[in-house]
Amino acid sequence: MDQKILRFAVILAGCGNKDGAEIHESVLTLLSIDRAGHQYQCFAPDVPQARVVNFLTNEEMKEKRNVLLEAARIARSKIKPLSDFREGDFDILVMPGGNGVAYNLCTFAVDGDKMTVLPQVESAVRAMHAAGKPIGALCISPVIIAKVLKKVKVTFGKDEKINAIFQKSGAIPVNSDARGIVVDHDNKIVTTPCYMLDARISELGEGIEKLVGQLIKLV
Repeated sequence: MDQKILRFAVILAGCGNKDGAEIHESVLTLLSIDRAGHQYQCFAPDVPQARVVNFLTNEEMKEKRNVLLEAARIARSKIKPLSDFREGDFDILVMPGGNGVAYNLCTFAVDGDKMTVLPQVESAVRAMHAAGKPIGALCISPVIIAKVLKKVKVTFGKDEKINAIFQKSGAIPVNSDARGIVVDHDNKIVTTPCYMLDARISELGEGIEKLVGQLIKLV
């Protein structure tokens, strides 16, 4: 019997680990999906980027950029605004990490435990979860899953400060290294810490490949 080709929706937060989507994590996610024989569609919110960073000096710049336009760089222009996302068109949702997640997709970087989630992102997460479809989150992205769904098992690497924040709202943080994944079978949530740790790109690749493989098993 031929393998069913699954459709992944991948939400990107811009382009670049300091102010957008982490490029290594994003590309390795797309590569893992493709290697597994499945398909993906990239999405990003069509909103102003919260901040722009000079990657050589780490200083903020006065430029104004758009999250969707920046994310299109990673997607090689094959991307849609997140407002076009429809749960019924996809089998799995994945969110790579990067500081853009904590600034552009939610306000965790600024507001901490008082964070809010961009309505389009929250809607996508809730719709997929309500439909019983698997969700994967990399690096800092599990903060969105923990904020929206509350009582879920996720990993933030080994960041005890972030662990403590979300334990208060009912989440169950599990420490993991970059090669590992944490699976919440009841909620069909799979997370991996990636660059939440001082990891090598090869370690990321291993963790992301495991994450994608586990999401496929959960469908």
